[in-house]
Amino acid sequence: MFCFALVDALAKAVSLNYPANELTFFRMLFGLAPALVMCLRGTPLRERFKTLSLRRQTLRALTLLVTLGLFFAGLPYAPLSEAVAILYSEALFVTVLAPLLLKESLRRRDAAAAAIGFIGVLLIVRPTGTHSNWIGPLLLILSAITGALSIIQIKNFKPTEDSSVAVLYFTLIGMLVSGLSLLFLWRTPTLEALGLMALIGVLAGTGQILMTVAFRDSSASALAPYNYTTIVWATLFGYLAWGETIGVVSVAGIALVVGSSIVVALRGKPVEAPTV
Repeated sequence: MFCFALVDALAKAVSLNYPANELTFFRMLFGLAPALVMCLRGTPLRERFKTLSLRRQTLRALTLLVTLGLFFAGLPYAPLSEAVAILYSEALFVTVLAPLLLKESLRRRDAAAAAIGFIGVLLIVRPTGTHSNWIGPLLLILSAITGALSIIQIKNFKPTEDSSVAVLYFTLIGMLVSGLSLLFLWRTPTLEALGLMALIGVLAGTGQILMTVAFRDSSASALAPYNYTTIVWATLFGYLAWGETIGVVSVAGIALVVGSSIVVALRGKPVEAPTV
C-alpha cells in the first residue's frame, strides 16, 4: 500500500503537466519488468498463458485501463487523499452493481453500509454546482465505477486462471492500447518527467508483487482493512508536496467511505486494491 501511495503521489505530480494517456502508457511500459518477475517461478510462461480466458481477461484489462486513465485524469483536480478515498469507494459500487450484473442478493447490512459510504463520497466531493468543481470528482467517481466493474468480472474467471500471468497480460494490453492513444495526444517528456513515470511503473509493479504474496499467505477479508492505509500515506504526501489540507467534513467523509468499505469487505464481497 505504501508503494501504491507513492505511485499516486508521483502520478499527481506528473499529471499536472502531461496527459493521462501518456502517463498510463509509461506506467504500463515500465511496469512490464516487475510483472515479468512475478511470472518467473513455476510452470513455463507459455503454458501458464493457456490457463487464461483471453476474451474475459481482455475485457477486464480494458476496464482496468479505463479505470486507471480516469483516475490519472482526475488527480490534478482534487487533493490526493480525497482522490484516493473516492477511488476506494469502488467496493461500495460492487455492492450495488453485483446484484444487477450477477443476480446476487443484496443483503440489508451491505445496502446500509453502501448508503453510508455514498454519503461519505458526497461529503468528500461537496459539489458547488460550478463546472470546474465537477470535473475532478466526476472523473474519479467514474474511475471507481469502472474499477467496481473490473472486480465484478473476477466472478466469471475460472479458479485455474493464473493471477500473476493475468497481471502481465493486463500490462501488455494496457501498454498496447495506451500506446495507440499517443498518436492523438502526446507531449514529449523531459528526462525528469520520464524518470518519474519510470518510477511509477516500477513501484506499481512492485506493489502488485507484494500484494500478490500477501494474498497467498492470508485471506482477502483479513487483509482488506490494510488496503485503506493508502489514504493515510496519501494525506501525508499531499501535505508535504503541495501543502494540501483536508477539512473536518472531508475527514468525516473519508471515514464513512473507509468504514463502510471495510464492513462490506468483511462481509465477503470481492475487494482488491485498485491496480494503479
